[in-house]
Amino acid sequence: MPTHEVTNQAPPRAGIDEFAANRPLVDGVAHFGAEWALGDLRETGKFVGTSEFQRDAETANTRQPVLRTHDKYGNRIDEVEYDESYHRIVAAAVARGAHTSAWADPRQGSSVARAATFMLFAQIEPGHACPISMTHAVVPALAASETLTGEWLPRLLSRDYDGALSAGKPSALFGMAMTEKQGGSDVRANTTVAADAGDGSFRLTGHKWFCSAPMSDAFLVLARTSAGLSCFLLPRMLDDGTRNVFAIQRLKDKLGNRSNASCEVEFDGSQAFLLGEEGRGVATIIEMVARTRLDCVLGTAAGMRQSVAEALWLVRHRSAFGAKLIDQPAMTAVVADLALESEVATVTGLRLARAHDADADDQERAFRRLATAVSKYWICKRGPEHSFEAMECLGGNGYIEEFPLARRYREQPVMAIWEGSGNVIALDVVRAITREPESVEAFLAEVTLADGVHPVFDEYLAQTRAMLTAPPDVGQARRLTEHLALTLQASLMLRFSPAAAAEAFVESRLGDDRGRLYGVLPAGTDVHAILDRH
Repeated sequence: MPTHEVTNQAPPRAGIDEFAANRPLVDGVAHFGAEWALGDLRETGKFVGTSEFQRDAETANTRQPVLRTHDKYGNRIDEVEYDESYHRIVAAAVARGAHTSAWADPRQGSSVARAATFMLFAQIEPGHACPISMTHAVVPALAASETLTGEWLPRLLSRDYDGALSAGKPSALFGMAMTEKQGGSDVRANTTVAADAGDGSFRLTGHKWFCSAPMSDAFLVLARTSAGLSCFLLPRMLDDGTRNVFAIQRLKDKLGNRSNASCEVEFDGSQAFLLGEEGRGVATIIEMVARTRLDCVLGTAAGMRQSVAEALWLVRHRSAFGAKLIDQPAMTAVVADLALESEVATVTGLRLARAHDADADDQERAFRRLATAVSKYWICKRGPEHSFEAMECLGGNGYIEEFPLARRYREQPVMAIWEGSGNVIALDVVRAITREPESVEAFLAEVTLADGVHPVFDEYLAQTRAMLTAPPDVGQARRLTEHLALTLQASLMLRFSPAAAAEAFVESRLGDDRGRLYGVLPAGTDVHAILDRH
């Protein structure tokens, strides 16, 4: 036998409808009011499952962005060059409305349909999702200025994409530049200043430690005026066709998220326009932050789906010790447990998206205030561990860059860090409980819908109610947030997932004998019923 003959390897995973193959996503879209979008989502699922799209995803992460500070004549240009594969990915996501379709067509389930589209693209290539997410999230912040809304909203809603810097483009993507090196998450420590130019604009001077997607057409920036920290819209191109002062110092050499450029940037008399009231910058961006936090949940769920899909593909095709891996009980338990985590992240993300629909009432808005923060903390924290376990299912191949799970393992931590790392989010949960009691009432009303369905859940829910009756202890903020997250997830599983999956989740996450790692499921769990949905 020739020594180079390849046997017992899984075939390429391509040509798959990534939407139809993900039953929890299909069911969730229908459950939460977006059944009208199933046709478009099937087309998107087929598109992102092609070998061509997968190749673009790999290429965009291996041919990474390059900074060009000057042209060959010495003129400062501050451009980031991306491989054409990245531009094709962004163009496809924009064409299918992954950015702003929920705002363009604000009917029931529009945020759910947009969330599912976003997840399908982010499952295969997560880096491009940064500008897509920020463009989506900036829309409610723009509402603080009628003038800026009129100028920029039509461009944000466009399904066209042009990656070049030019004035007067009919479409636009947005980035953000909030963080400074001395403050990090504490944006109130920012020192960038804004001086009134007397012509309806301001001039910004300062340094931003993290600026996401620096080739975007405009950015939201926090800077100080005499009234305090304020929010500004800073365009890359000025009305006269010249470039705004946007001096990129360097690109960040990141652990993951390699297809997407992040940079340090200097403003030196850069023109910007006030968005909202002076001194009310944080209040202006608060809804934007909530939307990007939701997208962190959706992005992590998308990554979990990729991890499960790749792990299952391998174990359904590869044999060891005389049997297919999927038929060996220890492995079956691991992939079933990974599938449970993926399913609950998906249903949680879609439920939160439904609460962000345009028709959301006061109860829904109060629910999403607390539930989004709780879910952002927990689901994003679960992401890295989940991707590692899935990577291990592939054995040595999982550790190799040619397979997508090595890339996914490096990608998942950013969702836990971006838009508020663990302590920031847990303290925000405490803040919501303390200052917005209506959010607690709405949260309890939601999770109580599963009361009486499962005795283990009922006991856990009683503990949740008891925890929420006492003033929260900031030293126990993480414990409280974890407990709330599991209460919400178990309630959603009991209400929207098949019995085998719901019972396994409740008993393995809430029960007294729950394990610490994946693959520790209760005896008698119907693992094949769980996996049939994946």
